[in-house]
Amino acid sequence: MVFLVALHFLVAATSPVLVRMLDRRAFLVLALVPAASFVWLLGPVARATEGDPTYEHVTWIPQIGLDVDFAVNALSGIVALLVTGVGALVLIYCTWYFRPNDPEIWRFSGVLTGFAGAMLGLVLADNVYVLYVFWELTTVLSFLLIGHNPERRANRRAALNALIVTTFGGLAMLVGLVGLHLASDTPRLSAILADPPAAGPAVTASIALVLVGALSKSALLPFHFWLPGAMAAPTPVSAYLHAAAMVKAGVYLVALLAPVFADTPGWRPVLVGLGIATMILGGLRALRQYDVKLLLAYGTVSQLGFLVAVVGAGTRSAAFAGLALLCAHGLFKSALFLVVGVIDRSVGTRDLRELSGLRAARPGLFVTTVVAAASMAGLPVLFGFTAKEAAFAAFVDLGHDLGHPGWGLAALVGTVVGSILTVAYSARFVWGTFADKKGVEPCTPRDFSPWFAGVPGILAACSLAAGLAGPLLTPRIATYADQFPEGSHEALLTLWHGFTPALWLSVVAVVAGVALYAGRHPVAAAQHAVADRLPLPDAERAYQAVMRGVDRLAVEVTGRTQRGSLPVYLGIILVTLVLVPGSALVRAWQTPDVRIADNPLQVVTGLIMIAAAILTVRSRRRLRAVLLLGVTGYGTSILFVAHGAPDLALTQVLVETFLLVTFVLVLRRLPPFFSDRPFNIARWVRVGVGTATGLAVAGFAFVATNARTATPISAGWAKPAYEYGGGKNIVNVALVDIRAWDTIGELSVLVVAATGIASLIFLLTDRSMRQVRVRRVVSEDSNAWLAANLHDQRRSIVFEIITRLIFHTVVVFSIFLMISGHNSPGGGFAGGLIAGLALMIRYLAGGREELDNAAPVDAGVVLGLGLAVAALSGLLPTLLGGGVLQSAIIDIAIPVLGELHLVTSVFFDIGVYLVVVGLALDVLRSLGSGIDAQMEDEDAAAEDPNREVMT
Repeated sequence: MVFLVALHFLVAATSPVLVRMLDRRAFLVLALVPAASFVWLLGPVARATEGDPTYEHVTWIPQIGLDVDFAVNALSGIVALLVTGVGALVLIYCTWYFRPNDPEIWRFSGVLTGFAGAMLGLVLADNVYVLYVFWELTTVLSFLLIGHNPERRANRRAALNALIVTTFGGLAMLVGLVGLHLASDTPRLSAILADPPAAGPAVTASIALVLVGALSKSALLPFHFWLPGAMAAPTPVSAYLHAAAMVKAGVYLVALLAPVFADTPGWRPVLVGLGIATMILGGLRALRQYDVKLLLAYGTVSQLGFLVAVVGAGTRSAAFAGLALLCAHGLFKSALFLVVGVIDRSVGTRDLRELSGLRAARPGLFVTTVVAAASMAGLPVLFGFTAKEAAFAAFVDLGHDLGHPGWGLAALVGTVVGSILTVAYSARFVWGTFADKKGVEPCTPRDFSPWFAGVPGILAACSLAAGLAGPLLTPRIATYADQFPEGSHEALLTLWHGFTPALWLSVVAVVAGVALYAGRHPVAAAQHAVADRLPLPDAERAYQAVMRGVDRLAVEVTGRTQRGSLPVYLGIILVTLVLVPGSALVRAWQTPDVRIADNPLQVVTGLIMIAAAILTVRSRRRLRAVLLLGVTGYGTSILFVAHGAPDLALTQVLVETFLLVTFVLVLRRLPPFFSDRPFNIARWVRVGVGTATGLAVAGFAFVATNARTATPISAGWAKPAYEYGGGKNIVNVALVDIRAWDTIGELSVLVVAATGIASLIFLLTDRSMRQVRVRRVVSEDSNAWLAANLHDQRRSIVFEIITRLIFHTVVVFSIFLMISGHNSPGGGFAGGLIAGLALMIRYLAGGREELDNAAPVDAGVVLGLGLAVAALSGLLPTLLGGGVLQSAIIDIAIPVLGELHLVTSVFFDIGVYLVVVGLALDVLRSLGSGIDAQMEDEDAAAEDPNREVMT
């Protein structure tokens, strides 16, 4: 099962290549994946419907107990067959739906295939977290499918509405699933259902939150409005997502939980009440539509309400009928959507007022439509008829089975009224698409492949075959219903039950539905009159009002808080730090056990750092303040040495030096002195905020150092660092082995931040940098090893020559630190900082020309190469049978020189090294060369007033 789901995503990733090679015929290849899944599932589903479910367990993240669990039981297996079977047919249909050389199908094909995999994973998931992952995958992929044409405002709006509504429900559902996990002490759905948690407020709240997700996904009141809007998507999307797949997810989830949780307080009133209300509302709205696709959309809303009401009733016969209805609806509704796609592509309109004469022009398509629509209306001898008969029979006995006759009668009346509307809009659809209308010119459809209309014909034929095969399907579906207590009767799919109440209700629904269709004009006029005179609540208008309110609130909050003042932003952050965590600090304060120092060096260093900090805030010169601030950083490195942490001390010295030079580069563009302003109230407030922040941070440090009650985890690192990581330097082994996942995440963040900041700076200095490149081309002596550029009085010949002499030695030393860091102080980060400082010295000695001579490579290339090397070094062990980021130790005997002790994580360190070097280049080229270019441009403008100055 894991393989089948993964295969969908793998093939989806290759779809752009297939489309480039085969154009729209690539859909035929893609359809093989769900078709193969369908064929494979036949065996497990046959066993599951005989009482022998299949389970599959794959360990994913054992440290936190997160596994991939799949199951094929009677319910999931039958729905999986529906998902894969209809999915394969829809992909085949796409071959003729899209025009040749359509520029967008490369993306559409991959997303639709990936959606089929996500839906299959959702149905087969036997773990609450795996279920949620696939649930949200269907949400994201449906957003991309609905927004297939982003140039159309309708597509963008519909996709966004569907995303927001279903994501809101999904987040609520996640909280509910977590609650079920905690209450049951297991994340496996089969285990939760086999041994449900004890009833209580926590379980009731969890189930309610899960139902929010189910109702939003299946478009029930008040979330129903997103589904009709989603009709902006291409017709294959509607035929699959909105008939057989995505919207069925909520119904499936309700059916999955119903055997155990149907007696949860609020379950039946919510599901049956909202289901019947949605069924009636959708049916009424369908009778007012002129776009036949929208007519089917509102009909889908109505049918989804019916499905949720039936599967949510929580009785044995209702569960049986609900699963049968779910399958029947998937077949006939997907067939009807595909018929609309054929008509739209061949005629060019979906307006039933403009469609005329198609019955004679397309008799085969007319037969397909009549069969599918008759199944939707519940006419014999189709699958829709046998399933609806079973539903009526279940609702006739609902009051008796639940012990509430009045409530059961109300539910029965509601479903009959909804069924009358279903018959009426089914007739309206057939009449609207194929009737010969007076005064309307007959349509002349374009020719198309017989296979184009053949796909909906296959689905309609399946509806007919399933209706005739009721006795064969009954025991299969009954396996799911057997989880419920015995009811008043044993459900059965058959064309003839005798003269039962269910049969007479079906007759009433059909006769009244035909009469309603015949009087559709007065009914539509009455609906319009009611809508005009009574301000009835409208979910879509309410949703839009809420979204406008949120947007307005965001604008107001942003306008009041984002004032463009860095001191204000920093002040808000610091005040929040003092008030929120600071209040907790005050409540948790205990007199800490403080040891002032371990040796005199720490005392002297601390006093120097305190003095430097005080002088920093009192300094008026910016450069002096930066240098004094550096004293505190170097003092910290001395404290590290005093505590026996040479690795941290080395890194601290290198980082402090790097930052010091960076500060100096920036200070060139700032005034030499801080502003000399009087101590008004605003400045006293800043002093107060700074003092309070310092005290709070000191308090956090005191409390944290005394808060440990357990043995530090690092105490047990020494042995595995040497035996598992192959190194004596625990700090470096921790970075590249023990917590390598954290390190690669930090590298990714560093690359993104460096690229963003440099791009912003280069955006402001782009013109000057172009001039720099021009001047670099015409310069002839920049590569000469002792070219002193004597015309520049700011450069020192001695400094430049000495820098060139020692540069390569420093670089070699940085490489040595990188390689030896596994056993000695160093590592990729320290080595990269040494190399970056070497580049800084080259820049300070000779300017940007010296820097470019030393590193004639783009910083972005180095950053990207470093991240790629680090990532690939983590994936390489998987090819050798190991785990991701797992290290191997190799000892190589080298003649004369001795033995080389090589740990493969050194390649990860090489990636870290390259990222740090790339960061240094980024800083030097943006804050160094970019500012140089600005200054030269301003100098030239001062000499030539007519020259344009860059701002």
